[in-house]
Amino acid sequence: MTLAHWIYAIGTLAVVITMIFRRNVVIPCIISTFLIGLLFTGTLVDAVTIVFKANLAALSELGSIFVIIGLMVAMLKSLSVTGADELLVSPLRKLMVSPLISYVLLALSTYIISSFFWPTPAVPLIGALLVPAAVKTGLPPMAAAVAIALAGQGMALSGDFVIQGAPGLSAKSAGIPIQMVTSDGTILSLIIGITALVIAYIMMRKDIEKFRSEGIKEASSSGTHPAMQAQAQERKGQNFAAFLVILLVVAMAAAILSMFRFNIKGGDASALLGGTAILVMTVATLLVEGVAGLDKVADHLTDGFVFAFKVMGQILPIAGFFFLGNPEAVVKIMGEGAPGYLFDIGKMLAEFIPAKGFLAAFGMLIIGVITGLDGSGFSGLPMTGTLAGALAAGNQSVASALAAIGQMGAVWSGGGTIIAWSSLVAVAGIVGVPVLDLVRKNFIPVTVGLVVSTVFAVLFLM
Repeated sequence: MTLAHWIYAIGTLAVVITMIFRRNVVIPCIISTFLIGLLFTGTLVDAVTIVFKANLAALSELGSIFVIIGLMVAMLKSLSVTGADELLVSPLRKLMVSPLISYVLLALSTYIISSFFWPTPAVPLIGALLVPAAVKTGLPPMAAAVAIALAGQGMALSGDFVIQGAPGLSAKSAGIPIQMVTSDGTILSLIIGITALVIAYIMMRKDIEKFRSEGIKEASSSGTHPAMQAQAQERKGQNFAAFLVILLVVAMAAAILSMFRFNIKGGDASALLGGTAILVMTVATLLVEGVAGLDKVADHLTDGFVFAFKVMGQILPIAGFFFLGNPEAVVKIMGEGAPGYLFDIGKMLAEFIPAKGFLAAFGMLIIGVITGLDGSGFSGLPMTGTLAGALAAGNQSVASALAAIGQMGAVWSGGGTIIAWSSLVAVAGIVGVPVLDLVRKNFIPVTVGLVVSTVFAVLFLM
């Protein structure tokens, strides 16, 4: 452990404490990045440069999320001026009759779609089509964001029983069959997800009642949700609303069918949805505005990307700091020879973990959570899998359980539900809520879910 490692550990602790006190964590991240850069390079100029490169690396990693948010918001704006958005969600009102049912439907829909395509492409789809209807039933946008995050970025991604990217990494590193980790991971992910969803809803009951009595009209008029931002604007092109609804539904359905037919997943699935959104926006704008649409389409795009940057702007220096902990990302920032500070700390902690029992399980969980702090969720799985195989000493059931526990910690933190500089920013951006507030709402339910699932793993899986 070098002095730079200690600075990274202190910086991480400072971020956690700052979040507990409900303050923004940008300044601790910038200062920590600068100090680590200064210690590694030994020169003031290089340290200042590293602060910039960290932000640039974060933008590179999170850029696709930024673009998908901007394009979806731009599309929603182009549709909402015609009233197509209201027409679109009107059938869903028959199903979404209360905040609780809306909450359950959002979680269930997100889980199903995310299981097949991963959460990133699912978020804009659910956000565009279902969240406005849920808000109209009295579910606050924050509660909708919690449901989507816990079901998608948490439950679906951590289990990953369809695509099997996460259990594949864990199993390969642990040297055991993938079916074992997939089975254990699916069970644990459902325990965490259901526990967290129930606790989160109970904790938000007062907020939901207040929103039902006071906030629905305010949300619709002030634009708490991006899909509602243009509802207060002057309506135009209303005669095109029905056609645009059909166009949107057909286009999105075709995109989903194409994902199945051509096995399009992950980032490629997000790209397909983003391309669909910009084409729908172009058609809608030209129909409504005519020749003026040549200029108006640029306004929609600008509004969409301005909104996206408002959501993402503060995340870049935060993500830049935590990317210093990833062995692959840190090379892009500080050059060859730079250590992955977070991974090094995780390896050191692993030396004090016993081979079996509650201490081993919770030790693996903590290491998984620590590796997830870089905002990836998957980057730490090779390490947790390797540690699980080493600790199990040939016992495959123990290795599978420990690998699954580490996988839960890494993905639920960095995948992410309690890390603001992860793909959670996509949920916050599409729904239109502050990402740090969303982290705070998720923190207690997710923590309780992780503890419950780890206890279950020790009692029944090891």
